[in-house]
Amino acid sequence: MPHRRLLMTAPLTQATGRRKRAVARVRFSYGTGQVTVNGRKAEDYFPSRSHRMAFMEPLRLTNTAEAYDIDVNMHGGGANGQAGALRLGIARGLVAMNPELRDALKQEGFLTRDDRKKESKKYGLKKARKAPQYSKR
Repeated sequence: MPHRRLLMTAPLTQATGRRKRAVARVRFSYGTGQVTVNGRKAEDYFPSRSHRMAFMEPLRLTNTAEAYDIDVNMHGGGANGQAGALRLGIARGLVAMNPELRDALKQEGFLTRDDRKKESKKYGLKKARKAPQYSKR
């Protein structure tokens, strides 16, 4: 039986966004503004309205919300970190396709990587800085 290949349109560009432990691999293609995250609609993947608003902000700012279909491969982190990673990935992809958008996105802070991460645990402590209760005797 011959191997059947899935016909997919080649992406216009690909970009990566990260925040905390979350990583978003973003692919842009011409379309109607559909956002798919791990094979699910963005509304299903991010039920919180604030998370959806956060990652759509670069598209709203540049008036490209209905110009591209966005396919996202997401892993790691929680909902907040994933939304932040997706926002950075979308902003980077928009700049890759149209460098003129860089100034507007940079001014709003969408191209800045939020490098805050969880501090690692130290031995002898309960967490990164929390010590066990001190006992004098």
